[in-house]
Amino acid sequence: MNEINSHEHRLTLPEVLAWMVADGLVAADIAESLKVERRMHGIKDHPLKVIADQKWIAPGTPVRLLTLEALTEWLAGKVGLDYLHIDPLKIDFTGVAEVMSSAYAGRFSILPVQVSTREIVIATAEPFVREWVEELKPILRKDIRRVLANPDDISRYLVEFFNLAKSVKKAAAKGEVTSGLSSFEQLVELGKGNRQFDANDQHIVHIVDWLWQYAFDQRASDIHIEPRRNLGIVRFRIDGVLHQVYQIPMAVMNAMTSRIKLLGRMDVIEKRRPQDGRIKTRTPAGQEVELRLSTLPTAFGEKLVMRIFDPEVLVRDLRSLGFSSDDEARWNQMTHTPNGIILVTGPTGSGKTTTLYTTLKQLATPEVNVCTIEDPIEMVESAFNQMQVQHNIDLGFADGVRALMRQDPDIVMIGEIRDLETAEMAIQAALTGHLVLSTLHTNDAPSAITRMLDLGMPAYLINSTMLGVMAQRLVRTLCPHCKKALPISEDEKAAWRALVAPWKSNEPVQLHHAVGCLECRMTGYSGRIGIYEILLNSPEMRKLIRPNAEMARLRDLASREGMRPLRISGALKVAQGVTSLEEVIKVAPPADEQ
Repeated sequence: MNEINSHEHRLTLPEVLAWMVADGLVAADIAESLKVERRMHGIKDHPLKVIADQKWIAPGTPVRLLTLEALTEWLAGKVGLDYLHIDPLKIDFTGVAEVMSSAYAGRFSILPVQVSTREIVIATAEPFVREWVEELKPILRKDIRRVLANPDDISRYLVEFFNLAKSVKKAAAKGEVTSGLSSFEQLVELGKGNRQFDANDQHIVHIVDWLWQYAFDQRASDIHIEPRRNLGIVRFRIDGVLHQVYQIPMAVMNAMTSRIKLLGRMDVIEKRRPQDGRIKTRTPAGQEVELRLSTLPTAFGEKLVMRIFDPEVLVRDLRSLGFSSDDEARWNQMTHTPNGIILVTGPTGSGKTTTLYTTLKQLATPEVNVCTIEDPIEMVESAFNQMQVQHNIDLGFADGVRALMRQDPDIVMIGEIRDLETAEMAIQAALTGHLVLSTLHTNDAPSAITRMLDLGMPAYLINSTMLGVMAQRLVRTLCPHCKKALPISEDEKAAWRALVAPWKSNEPVQLHHAVGCLECRMTGYSGRIGIYEILLNSPEMRKLIRPNAEMARLRDLASREGMRPLRISGALKVAQGVTSLEEVIKVAPPADEQ
C-alpha cells in the first residue's frame, strides 16, 4: 500500500489507471490513450465508471470482463477497505435514513448500509475522502466502519432509500391517528370520486410502486404482506424460497393493503372474509405483468399475497420448462389426441398451471376453440376463452363445464377437479368428443387414478376416457455463472443410490454444486425448472384400473411401459449439471411413497 497516495482527495482517473497498469490489468499504452481521450472530453464521472465503460478484458484465465463491480472489488483490495455489494433486500432503509440527512449523504456520496448498537457501516466510492468520518463520530457516538461499494449503486440507492424512508415516515405520522376503519372509508371515497390523492396517499403510492419495482428486479414470484402485532412484514418468494425484505409500521401497511385492494377492484372496507383480485402493471423495462391478489383475515389484520405472472411464460416451449425429448414426445402424444382427459398433478406451486398454459397456447390455433374455467383466472390470454368460477352466484366448476359444453369447444381446461360432480362433468366432456385438461392434487402420477376412483368415478369410465397423467415438481436450477463441478464423494454416491433406488443407475463422475455470486444473490441458484413423470393409459394399464386397484401394480406396470419416475427425472437433471442432488432429494417424493 506504500505506493498509494492516501491524503485527503477524490479519486482521479490517472491514479486508478496507474494502479491498474502496475497490477497488470491493462497495458500502459491503452491506459495512456484513455487518459488523453478523457482529458479532451473533460467529463467528471467517477474513474471506475469511465474504465468500466471501456469493457476491457482482464488478462489471464478464466476470461473476465472488467465490470464496474469487478473494478470496485479490485480497488477495495488495493486501498485496504472491505468490499460490499449493496443488496436492497437486506437493508433496513428506515434505520439507515435516520443516521444522516439525504443532503449530507449526497454531498460526500456516502450511504449508511447497516446500523447496530456499536457501529454504523457506511458505503463510499471515494476511499480517500474521510473528513465526514470525523464530523459524524461525535454526533452518532458510534464506531464508523467504511466499506467500498459500486458508485452507481450508491448514487441510485441514495435517492431511493431516503425517498422511501421519508414516504414511510410521513405516511406513518399521518396514519397513526387514522389507521382504523375511517381511513379505509376515506380511501374508498377518494378512489370512487376520482379526485387527486392527498399528500398522505401520495406517499403510499410511492411505497407500493417501489415495492413492485423491486419484486420485478429480484425475479420474485410472490409478494407477501403480513401483519404482526406491532409491525408489518414484507417477504418475497424468489425461486421457491421466501426472503424477508422489510419491516413496515402497521399504519403504513394497512394503507398499503388498502391501496393495492383499491387497484385490484376489491372491497376495501371488507376485511373479515378472503377476497381475490388482479392488477395489470408494467415493469420498469416496459413489460406488462399480471398480479393476482389474495387477502386472508388473520389475528393481526389482513394478510395480502400478490402472485406475479410473467407473460414470457406463455411464449416458452416445453423444452425450456424442463421436458426431456422423451417427456415431450409422450406429452405431445396425449395432447394431440382429439378427445379424452389428461390430468396434471402435483402440490400447490409445482408449475401445473404454467405447463397447461404453455400447452394450450401451442394447441390454440385459429381452427380450434379453446375454453377454460378457472378459480381464479391465472393469466388473461387472448387466444383462449376464459371463464372464472364465482361461488357467490353458484357458478362452480361443474356448472361452468356444463355451460361450456354448449359453446362448441374443441379443448376444455378445467382449473381443478375437487369433487365427484366436477369429475363427472369432465368425464362427460371427454366422452362427447372433447379434449379435457385438468389438475388434481396428488403426490405422483399413478395415485391420480386411485384418487379418481376414491372420488367415486366408475373404473370403466376412467378406462374409456383417460389418456394419461403427468406429475410434476419444480427444482431450483444452479446459477450458470458460479456453479462448480467437483468429483463425486462417497457420501454423494450413497445419496445418489438412495435417490434412484430401487432402480440401478451408475453415479456420475462429477456433480455440480451451488457456490453463490452476485448474479444469484449469493444463493447459488437462479430460476427453476420442472421434473416430470408421465403415465400413459395403455391397454395393459386399463386392465389394472378396477375399483380395488393396487397402487404398487399400477406403478410397476407404468415403469415397465416407459414412465420415468420423478426421482429418476430429477437424477437426470443432476447428472446434466442443471440442479443439485440436495435440491432433487428435497423436492421429489421418496421412493417408498411412489
